[in-house]
Amino acid sequence: MESILGLLRIRVKRGINLAVRDVRSSDPYVVIRMGNQKLKTRVIKKDVNPHWNEDLTLSVTDPNLPVKLTVYDHDLFTKDDKMGEAEFDIRPFIETLKMNLAGLSSGTVITRIQPSRQNCLSEDSCIIYSDGKVVQDLFLRLKNVECGELEIQLQWITFPNSRGF
Repeated sequence: MESILGLLRIRVKRGINLAVRDVRSSDPYVVIRMGNQKLKTRVIKKDVNPHWNEDLTLSVTDPNLPVKLTVYDHDLFTKDDKMGEAEFDIRPFIETLKMNLAGLSSGTVITRIQPSRQNCLSEDSCIIYSDGKVVQDLFLRLKNVECGELEIQLQWITFPNSRGF
């Protein structure tokens, strides 16, 4: 088994203007994949602007692997409908964690990542030093769908016996 660098906690905060896949609404949930890991949120019934506020944690062995998110509409009698997907690169976040951040005041913006054709960001994403932790807020525009965004937040967890950087 590969050594684990640490844990990436992904807080799936909310969906914004998600696609309608049922008669007038959808029953969305999010699936997160990284390498061979797969995690999912709970289903929120009849809501195209759901608030999950759920923490899902991935063990990171290779920071070069992208994190992929797919939103689905839960259906009882048929296959769940896809409601879009997004992916993001954790390397800028990992690079920030390697910096010496001692002495920074809480709320300091360490770096800012701008939307581009190479990422799914819908607006600038700031990596911030907050209360002794490094966090990154992301607004991701969903691809392969007519509309929808996800708001998530990243946080790193180091634990004893983790390989670190």
